[in-house]
Amino acid sequence: PEPGTAEERGICAPGARVIDGAVHLFYQTYGNGPADAICHATSTDGLTFARNPTNPVFRPEGAWSCGRAIDAEVFSVGNRLLLYYATRDPEFKTQMLGVAMAQLTSGFGRGTWTDLSHKAPMLRPELPWERNCIEAPTVMRRNETFFLFYAGGYNNEPQQIGLATSPDGVHWQRASDEPFLPNGAPGEWNSSESGHPGVFVDPRGKTYLFFQGNADDGQTWFLSRKLLAWTPENHPTANIE
Repeated sequence: PEPGTAEERGICAPGARVIDGAVHLFYQTYGNGPADAICHATSTDGLTFARNPTNPVFRPEGAWSCGRAIDAEVFSVGNRLLLYYATRDPEFKTQMLGVAMAQLTSGFGRGTWTDLSHKAPMLRPELPWERNCIEAPTVMRRNETFFLFYAGGYNNEPQQIGLATSPDGVHWQRASDEPFLPNGAPGEWNSSESGHPGVFVDPRGKTYLFFQGNADDGQTWFLSRKLLAWTPENHPTANIE
């Protein structure tokens, strides 16, 4: 964190992509309530990063949002970079998802982003298990279909992982009314939640879904992963450890 800047109280939730040989790191400020926003830094070695001089680079514009942006996830589509983010309503009660876009050649600084969700959220909580929260978006693409894994419910309500699909990475439809990866049964290590997902496709094409879980309402945290299997119809399943 840099004293005297929006980062002064803390930074967290890093997400990185390699674009044209450079590592682009997107992260959020912390502890500023509705003023938290997305920042950007770059590196040529993945170890030493230079901050974007215009940080923070993105906050949502829509009247449906309080103006906060957290949980950054980026994914390149053609000549564009899509930035997925979580935000809350003006009353700061309901967490929702939005998406913004910048050209890959833009440098990703402040003023280069178009908020594609300025009129309405990309996804809002609608299902009973999602309660008042959808957050932590993570995106992959397989056979021309985009897959969005997200966390539903605030921490330990319980939080569980949902799945939505899209033809373009912008417009989404839930794959099911039920969680893709639910919390565990009483007595299991993740009985309080399975949340905050991160999807990763390795060089061999295998898909892993990382997530956090606990069994004591957040007193002790663990990280785990599922190796996803794919049906012939291009649907993922999480029944392989």
